[in-house]
Formats: sequence, structure tokens, C-alpha cells
Amino acid sequence: MILRFSGQGQGPGCLVVQSCRKGGATAQCTNDSEAGMKLLEDLTENANQVQQKVLEEILTQNVHTQYLRGFLHGCTDKELFKKKVPIVNYEDMKPYIERIANGEPSEIISAQPITELLTSSGTSGGQPKMMPSTAEDLERKTFFYNILVPVMNEYVDGLDQGKGMYLLFIKPEISTPAGLMARPVLTSYYKSNNFRNRPFNRFNVYTSPDETILCPDSKQSMYCQLLCGLVQRDEVLRVGAVFASAFLRAIKFLEDYWIELCSNIRTGHVSDWITDPGSRNAVSLILRRPNSDLANLIELECSGKSWEGIIKKLWPRTKYIEVIVTGSMAQYIQTLEFYSGGIPLVSTMYASSECYFGINLKPLSKPSDVSYTLLPNMAFFEFLPLEKNHDRMTYEVQCNGISDPTCRENEDDRLESEAVDLANVKVGHLYELVVTTFTGLYRYRVGDILMVTGFHNNAPQFRFVQRRNVVLSIDTDKTNEEDLLNAVAQAKLIIEPHGFLLTEYTSYADTSSMPGHYVLFWELKMRGSNDLPEVELEVVTMEKCCSTIEESLDSVYRRCRKKDKSIGPLEIRLVKHGTFDALMDYCVSQGSSVNQYKTPRCIKSEEAIQILNSRVVGRFFSKKDPSWEPFKIGAK
Repeated sequence: MILRFSGQGQGPGCLVVQSCRKGGATAQCTNDSEAGMKLLEDLTENANQVQQKVLEEILTQNVHTQYLRGFLHGCTDKELFKKKVPIVNYEDMKPYIERIANGEPSEIISAQPITELLTSSGTSGGQPKMMPSTAEDLERKTFFYNILVPVMNEYVDGLDQGKGMYLLFIKPEISTPAGLMARPVLTSYYKSNNFRNRPFNRFNVYTSPDETILCPDSKQSMYCQLLCGLVQRDEVLRVGAVFASAFLRAIKFLEDYWIELCSNIRTGHVSDWITDPGSRNAVSLILRRPNSDLANLIELECSGKSWEGIIKKLWPRTKYIEVIVTGSMAQYIQTLEFYSGGIPLVSTMYASSECYFGINLKPLSKPSDVSYTLLPNMAFFEFLPLEKNHDRMTYEVQCNGISDPTCRENEDDRLESEAVDLANVKVGHLYELVVTTFTGLYRYRVGDILMVTGFHNNAPQFRFVQRRNVVLSIDTDKTNEEDLLNAVAQAKLIIEPHGFLLTEYTSYADTSSMPGHYVLFWELKMRGSNDLPEVELEVVTMEKCCSTIEESLDSVYRRCRKKDKSIGPLEIRLVKHGTFDALMDYCVSQGSSVNQYKTPRCIKSEEAIQILNSRVVGRFFSKKDPSWEPFKIGAK
């Protein structure tokens, strides 16, 4: 079967399901749980057939684009596509996308008009990547969100009897020289008619009015959404945000503002500093009148000795917390569990700016057991096998925070290996995800490493292992090893005139407090001596090093630091001489090879971090926010 997206009177998320066999087309709406689960069963049962039909449709539609014509010369044969069209990364596609951004026709890569560019949190040359999107792709995303409803209804009863307190936010956007909007994928969705005119059912009812979600001031948006969630606490059945980091940021915000929020509830008036007209009016309609009883209750809970279990205390009917807790967000699980009061953590979906990929068909599974089933109608999926020892790579991910060197080296050898189709992956094996989309990406390396954990019907299920090359991440930032190396190189220029040499460094993402921040461990020596420098005399210099590193990182990091305040000031911890020898001894004792050992540029092992922290002799923080402004696309 193949799924076509219908815009004709059936509402967002409704589909026309067309059988590959003889027969007509029937409409199915994913707001119907029974029909939605039947649709999922059909998709996963016929995963290979759906995939082949998807590729056929993409090729038929786009074979005459400038990009594909250069390889296929008008032929739509699927095997020729796999043989002739190369597997590419963003740098290969960037010139085509920039040409469209600057006014050339969409037909360069897509037969359908490119209606906007979606900015990815991954970066290229310090700027967010831009992914093409079409009007039909918005319908595809709407289907994806709607298909989550029947899955949750299968596992959690009574979700139609209350509301969701989801904390959702928009990000900065710009207009390209061609007049296309360039913005994050979630900002695109929240501003679309598909979101604002979503079918009215209880599952789609949120405590946050749309005006507060679309408020451009993130502080006002956060305050108003929390205020609305507290006022409607008795109706809240589920809470969440997109990422675990964003939800914990909201909890920290609540810690800072609960007294003022209680005052608003007690008086029935919104604080004067809430000046966004739409937000102020929408919140006033919900606040309506003074409520001293509710204010007193919230005050009692928030003024307690500990905030352990505060989510359950403030929103007692909550059945689950919906946040992404896989990948880099796994570092927040322990903190979430502290605040949750035993409420399950649910990670429902796996998606990116390039494409929406898959859903979690067992949403109540433990975060460490979460697997995603890739929906075969979303794109054509291929997988580059990682043939090396899987246990070894798993160890390297846990200990060093980066994959085995084979995941970064020998790229040409990996690309020469035959990419595997969705139906032919093997349980227990690791793969890098490659997608061909309806929107103009062909055999594109997403950069995600996945492990196959099993099958649902004939559709494989995957556990997200890591982003290729990413070593540090707190929020939507993704800092790779090369970016970190270049930033540290700039900071070294500051200490070298003072007679200091940086002999070794590593890093980790410290999320023990909110917001989290980058920590770099530096081992220094004085030129001609093994003694540690007198760090007390170099505070200003070291603080300048911290700021220089931040200025050298990409625009997504700097936005999170300066505008979103979702990342705290970068920290350098100086360690005493011999610390990195001790780190090597530890890694070798855990199975690393002495001959092949390289100092890991990111550490995730708690034991390794403890070794480093036990030898710290000085701590320094960046004293100013890095510069940031929305990225620009210049005309060629």
C-alpha cells in the first residue's frame, strides 16, 4: 500500500489509503484510535512494499529535477538509483539549497515547490543547516503527530478526560533573499494552520493557549504557559515538552517564579511585565478571578524543604511526562525522575529537520529500553552497516562519549559498502541512517547511529545510539569534535604568551544543575617546567579563555547561551600534572588498547569524570554571554 495525503475536506492528519492491489481508495482519519492502530498494523506488515512504492513515487515525481537528471538521465529504475546516485552529506547538498534560498527555482532538487527551509540544530560552518520542505510535507508531519494518539490510547486510559500541559516554544526565523522562511521545524509546525486548526478532540486540548506558544518572547511565553498550567491543574492528565532539557528548564523557571505566579493566582491579575498582547489576553481569560485556595495550595507545595516529586504534587492527575529522553537527552533522566514522583517518562517519537522517522510503539517502556519503529511511508530509508565489534563500540560510547574510531575513520570504505534497505537490516547490528525524502534530499546521511533491536510485524525497530561525531550537547546544540578542537585552539593562543602550554584536554556536559553547561578539563604546564602554573594569578586570563571558546562555537550554541538561556556559562577546570595519565590507566583497565588509546575529547563515564574531578585545582567560568544574532543568507 501507499499513503497519499489528502487536503480535501477530511481535516489535517486524515489519509487516503490506496492499495497496491486492485481496488479503490478509502479515507481513514488517525483521530479514530481503532482505525489508527489498524493503519499502523498495515504499514508495518507491508513495510517493504510501502518502502518500494515510496521510492517509486519519489523517483517518478522528481526524476527530471536538475539533481537527479545528472545521475539518472530521466530513468526511474530503482536499482539504477541505488547504483548511480551517490550517498551524500550536507556539504554536498548545501550549494543546491542555497541556490533555492537565493531565488533559483525549486526544480533544482524538487518537482514540488519548496515552501520553506527548516533550520537544523546541526551546523555547517557555524550556521544551522537548512533543509527543504514542501506543503505536502506539512501534511505528512501532521499525520505523524496524529498517529501518536491511538498508540497512547492503547497504553493509557482516559486521556480524553483532561488536558495536556505541554510547554511549547517558537524560535527565531528569517526570510531568505527569495522570500522563503527559514526556521526550526517545530516553529514551522506551531505557526501552521495544521497546528492552529487541529481537530478539536480532548487529546489535542492543551492548557497553553496558542497565543502563549507563539509568543516571541521566551520568558513571557514560559511564564504564561506555567501560569495557565497551574490554574488548570485539576484538568492536567499529562505534562511535557519536546526535549527533556526544555522541561527541566521550565521546572527551574518555576522554582524562580512560583511566588509571583501564586500572587497572580491569588489576585486574579497577570503581572504587568507580561506585555505581549495575545498572551496577556489569552491568560486573562483563563485566570478570570482571584483564587486564594489554589494559590495557598501551590505555595504550600513549592515552599517545602525539597522539590522531590513536585510534578505529582502540583499536577496530581498526571499519568505520564512526555519528553524525548533518548540520545543526548538521556543525561537528564535521573533529574526528571527526582522531580516526577514516580510518573512514567514517555519518549514518543524520533524525528529531525530532514524528516520525521518513527514512533515508539511501547511508550511506557523504560527510557533505556526505548526503540522506535520507522514508519515506512515517511521517506525511503537506507542503512550503512557499521561492521565492527558492537560490544566494543557500545563501551566506547559509554566511556568516551564518542564512537569507536572506526565510526569516524575510513569513511570512504563505509560508503563503498552496499547500503541496506529497511527490510534487510539485522537485529543487534549498528547502522548509519540514510534517507531519500519527498522534499529533495536523495541518499542523504542524517548522521544518526542506530541499533536494530527487533521487529514489529515486518518493520524493524531501532534504538538511537548517538549522533555521528557529536561529543557535547546540552539542549539543541550539537558540538562535534572538530568544532571543539578549533575552539580550544583559539583559547590556547591566549595562554601561550604567558608561558603556559595546554598538554591535554577533555570535556563533558554537566547537567547536575539547570541550565547545564560545558565543562573542559585542562592540564597545563609551564614552558620548561612540569609544575602547574599559579592559577590564582591567572583568573582573568582563564576567564578570557572560557569566553573565547564560547565565541568560537557555532550559532546554535551561542543562541542557547545568549537568547534562550538554556545553556549556562562554559567552565574550565584545571587539573594537576599527571591527571590524564590516570585517565588513560583507567580506560586501559576497562578494556581500551594501550597501543590505540587516544585521549577522549568527551567523557561520559561517571568513574572517569570522578577521576578528573578529584584532581581539579582551579575552576573558571565565562563572565559574559557570547555574541549572537539570527543567521543570515546572503545573495550570491
